[in-house]
This record gives sequence, C-alpha cells and structure tokens, in this order.
Amino acid sequence: MNNSIFTQTLKGGKTDRPPVWFMRQAGRVLPSYLKLREQYSFSELMATPELAAKVTLLPVYDLGVDAAILFSDILVIPEALGMNLNFTDSGPKFGKALKDISDPASTLHPDASKLEYIYKAIDEVIKTKPSDTPLIGFCGAPFTTLCYMVQGLSSNHTFPDAVGILYQNKKSAHKLLSLITELSIEYAVNQVKHGISAFQIFETHAGLIPADLYFEMIMPYVRKISAAVKLAGCPVIFLPKGLGTGIANITPEDTDYLSIDWQTPIEVARRLVHPEIGIQGNLDPRLLMADQETITETLEKYVSFGSENQNWIFNLGHGFIPGIPYENAKMVVDWIKQTNWKRT
Repeated sequence: MNNSIFTQTLKGGKTDRPPVWFMRQAGRVLPSYLKLREQYSFSELMATPELAAKVTLLPVYDLGVDAAILFSDILVIPEALGMNLNFTDSGPKFGKALKDISDPASTLHPDASKLEYIYKAIDEVIKTKPSDTPLIGFCGAPFTTLCYMVQGLSSNHTFPDAVGILYQNKKSAHKLLSLITELSIEYAVNQVKHGISAFQIFETHAGLIPADLYFEMIMPYVRKISAAVKLAGCPVIFLPKGLGTGIANITPEDTDYLSIDWQTPIEVARRLVHPEIGIQGNLDPRLLMADQETITETLEKYVSFGSENQNWIFNLGHGFIPGIPYENAKMVVDWIKQTNWKRT
C-alpha cells in the first residue's frame, strides 16, 4: 500500500482531513470523459486496457480526488457466468433474463478467462498512475448482481422477480448466489494480486428486502467475498445501500469500512455501526445539482463530525448521477481539502 491520505485512513492513521473520492467518479460529470465518449463506446473504453486506465485516472487529475476507482461495471460477473450481455450506448442489455428460464442455474457456466481484460486494465493503471494514488477495485454484491441477472435491465428497479425468488424458491436462489459469489471471489482476489489498494463491495439494492432476510440469505455470501479479500491482504469497504438500522449488525469481520447511504444521518450511522468499523459517505448526490452556496451550507455540517472521527472517508451516499455540474464536483473536493477540520 502507498502512503496516501486514503490508505493512511484505512490503516487507522491520523490525518489533517478526511480523504475524498466519489462513487461513479470515472465518467458522467467529467468533460474529458464525455469527450472520449464521442470517440469510443462504453464497451470500447472498458475493454481496451489503455483507455480503461485513462478513464480510471481522469478524476484524479480533473477533480483532485484522493483515490481512483477502476473503470468497469458490476455486470462483468454475469457476462463471465455465460449470460449474453452487450454494453450498448444506451446501457448494458441482457439477451435473456433468468426469470424467463425454467432452471436458470443450469445455464450458467463460469469462464474466468472473460475477466482477463480487466486485470490488464488494472496493470495499466498501476503502471501509469501517480505513485501516491491508490486504486480501488470492486464487484457487485451477490444480491444486487442477482437482481439484474434475474430481472434483466428494465425500468422496474424494484426487481419483483428477483426479490420473489428469495421467497418462492430459496433453493434456486442459493444456487445462483453461490455461483455469483464463487466467481466474484476469484475476481476480487485477482484484483488484489494485480495491485489494488482497497476493494469495495457494492450492494446497491440491499434496501429492497427486510434486513432480517438480508442477513439470513445474503450476508453469508458477502462475508465469503470479504473474507477472501481480507485474507489476500486488502482492506474492504462495503456499501449496503438502504439497509437502514440493519447496519448495526455488521461486524468488523464483515468489513473494514462501511459506506453509508444518504438516508441515514452520518452521526446516527456512527452510533449504530460497530466502533471498530470505519465509515464512508454520505452526501446526497442530488445535492450537487444545487447552487454552490447551498452545497457549502451542507458541507459545513460535516466539520464537527469530521473533527471527531478520524476513521471517516468523505464520499457520496451513492454514485454521481447524470447532469451534476463538473464545477460543483470540483468545488466539493477543493472544499474538503481547504477546510480546517480542527483535528489535533
């Protein structure tokens, strides 16, 4: 690990300010990325190591964030499991959703070689990045990945068929979750071997089911991924968006840092989460659509929290959304860096 403010914080060190990075920072709000998209498709950018590395590092140069996150997609796992997936200009599209197949697990055949291009992109990032810039790797958590695989990519993000399988056919659900988890472990550990500094598990849709069902059916699989990454010597960040008060049941064995969504006030989250677990988050990404005076008023509310909590990484409660002005994103980074966090 390098000695950046991000890695110092992950290791429990004291710093003058919290580190800052954003989910979905590699794209969307960056003019430099949008210019690249005029020349290349999303698929081309992701599949070409030199281009993927360039996009990964754009926010480091353009926004001044303290860490880069790999430019990729959580749906590379379904693709490597054998699902027909095309990354089109209008977004990823499955040829056939698992809800339309009578025995879905029997149609999935893991092929880890389909992930090799991502490791090549990591190698290129490591080779070209500034020496003090850490690289964050990631995967989708098993339930979120399952949601897209079962439901397909539709406008219905309540994923009724994916949620339904947890109640109607637990045996089938466990088969699918196991397949996703085993390949995700191989994928995650290989990212560590290629040089990432931290690994984030994205559970975007944890809030679709009750917390008790989440901990019964899903959390055991998350723990397997996390344990494998930790065993490989890499710290883990876990984002269980929408889990609510269920975050109180997360243990230090589950994750090193817990990413908090914007629905839970950061002070409340700190009281709920085990004291040995650091926290990340949790600015509402929609706030960045507001004027800079309004954004600053909200940022100032974080100062007292940041002065008392060294084990906190500043981030959004989820990723950048389309339409956020680049100037506002840059202003937030500058504000974090220039503010007196009153740490002694």
